[in-house]
Amino acid sequence: MSRKRIVAVLVSLPLVVFAVMLLVSGSRDVPGAWLGGGPFTSGELHTGPEPDWSFLADRETIEMQLVDPPRSRVLWVAVHEGKPYVVSGFMGSVLGSLWKHWPEQAERDPRAFLRIDGVQYERRLIRVTSGRAVMEGVSAELNRKYGFGGPDAIEAGDVWLFELAPS
Repeated sequence: MSRKRIVAVLVSLPLVVFAVMLLVSGSRDVPGAWLGGGPFTSGELHTGPEPDWSFLADRETIEMQLVDPPRSRVLWVAVHEGKPYVVSGFMGSVLGSLWKHWPEQAERDPRAFLRIDGVQYERRLIRVTSGRAVMEGVSAELNRKYGFGGPDAIEAGDVWLFELAPS
């Protein structure tokens, strides 16, 4: 085999593997950390009163699926004043514009499901763009858990913050 062919194979192989992973990820019930998954097909739907979300205080991630489009992903989670929140970073960057589509999709259709320990929770994503006290409180919790920055990135639009409100 010639050197050009070897180089071509070595360059194209990771691209082919990545493309296959993208295609397969849309049909999986369990989202991956870097590649999302498809719609949830497992988990019992929570009924009853609003949960005490404090059980998420030390949880690293949760699974969330938008209703439209029905894709799932793994996200960081914070609880502030009894309410759960998720964030999406890199929103003001080229990387974010290429990689992060779910925040804009959530603004168009805010219906979502969380899946935690095999239980699904119907939610509505509400983007937080004002309210410095909430931004500071959620940022402090995210900083405690993940070393996340502060509320200035949220106010600047580089990080999008969503409350996971009851549906």
